[in-house]
Amino acid sequence: QVQLVESGGGLVQAGGSLRLSCTDSGNIFSIYTMAWYRQAPGKQQRELVARITTGGNTVYEDSVKGRFTISRDNAKNTVYLQMNSLNPDDTAVYYCNRAPGGVFAPWGQGTQVTVSS
Repeated sequence: QVQLVESGGGLVQAGGSLRLSCTDSGNIFSIYTMAWYRQAPGKQQRELVARITTGGNTVYEDSVKGRFTISRDNAKNTVYLQMNSLNPDDTAVYYCNRAPGGVFAPWGQGTQVTVSS
């Protein structure tokens, strides 16, 4: 079964940066649109943060536009999320998945991002 493994989270001060990575264990990574999602404390649902198609087209949630950048390396089966100008509202567990999330692959453990004020 395919596994998604996220890494790169941590504790950072407001205004800081983090780079998240996610590796897909499948062998057809390149055909999937990949996305990053997050689940904030106390929230039941994961929200879409950013999405990247096989051709490299990207879409961002409004609150992260201009601060976050999603990218992918098909040779490494890896998708990245560069997060700059972090603020406390970005505190969440971040997950990656093949879009739409949870349909083509199970959710991984996620990686915790905590932004202190």
